[in-house]
Amino acid sequence: MLKANLKHKFDLFDEYWTPKIVAEFNDQYVKIAKLKGQFIWHDHENEDELFYIVKGSLLLKFRERKDIQLNEADMYVVPAGVDHLPVAEEECWVMLIEPKSTLHTGSTKNENSVAIEDQKWI
Repeated sequence: MLKANLKHKFDLFDEYWTPKIVAEFNDQYVKIAKLKGQFIWHDHENEDELFYIVKGSLLLKFRERKDIQLNEADMYVVPAGVDHLPVAEEECWVMLIEPKSTLHTGSTKNENSVAIEDQKWI
């Protein structure tokens, strides 16, 4: 693994809600994504998902627990099986750490879903 500058990596793409892989370790991927607007309700049945806010803010909505507002430099782990809806009013840069087997939108499939094999390294 070579040194990676996340700001430079974020400058390489413009699309929203499409995670890019920047590193892997211990069967985990480190991904970055630009978020804007509302995503979709989904869960990851077997995997926890770590959100770290690099820039901007993100609201994580939950069906069965209190919503969480994340701001720059905040981190939150969504436990496996917890239904969540990410919402970014303005552009938000996020780093995700999750097992390599984690499906982008969990068991929910729609036009926003990106298959594991289609998630690109950047």
